Amino acid sequence: MRVVIAGGGSVGSAIALDLIDRHHDVTVLEQVSERAERLRSVLPGVNVMAADACEYASLAAADLRNADVVIAATGDDEDNLVVSWLSKQEFGVPRVISRINNSRNEWLFNESWGVDVSVSTPALITSLVDEAVEVGSIINLMDLAHGKMRLIEVTLASSAPAVARKLTLDELHLADSVRVVAVVRNDQPMIPSPTMRFLEHDHVILMAREDAAQECAVAFIG
Repeated sequence: MRVVIAGGGSVGSAIALDLIDRHHDVTVLEQVSERAERLRSVLPGVNVMAADACEYASLAAADLRNADVVIAATGDDEDNLVVSWLSKQEFGVPRVISRINNSRNEWLFNESWGVDVSVSTPALITSLVDEAVEVGSIINLMDLAHGKMRLIEVTLASSAPAVARKLTLDELHLADSVRVVAVVRNDQPMIPSPTMRFLEHDHVILMAREDAAQECAVAFIG
C-alpha cells in the first residue's frame, strides 16, 4: 500500500517507521528542510521530501494520485484540514486520515473537508483519564464513518447486568447496531466469543451506531 504522510514531526515519524516495518511504500512530506534532511538518516526506506504539504505542487510532486492513503499528521489543525481537502478533492485519494491537535476543532474534521477518519489525540488522552474514574460510564474513543459509527469503551461495574446476571455475550442479545470487538481483562486483550462471560472491571470495547448508546447501557451499565 502506498501511504503519504504530511508532517515529519514525532507523530509523523513514528507512523512512518511503523508502516515501513509493515512493508508499505511510505513518503513523508516535511516543510522544514533541515528536519527533512535529518529524517532521511533516521527513516531508512522512507522517501522523505522537503516540501510544504499544503501546496498543490508539493502533493503533485509526491504523486498523490497514486496514493492509497494520506495521513495529515502535522501539529497544526488548519494545515491538516488543507492537506485533507486537497488530497480528497484534487487528487481523489481513497482514504484520508487526519490528526486533530485541538479537540475544540473536532467538528471540522468531516467529509466536507475530505476527512475519512479523524484521530483526536487530546480526546483519546481525555478518554483514558475518564476511564480511570468513570467505571460504569460509556467513554467515546473515536468517531468512524463520518460520525455514523463510534468506537466506545465501558469499564464494567459489579452492578452491570452482564456481570450481575453472569450472562454470556450470546445471552445479552445485543442489537444489530452494537458489536463487541474486544475485551481487556487484567491488561490482556481478549477476542470475544458467544460463550464469553463478563467480569467486574472488564474493559469492553464496542463498535456502535451513533444512536445506540441505550442498547449499550442496557447490557453493560444497567
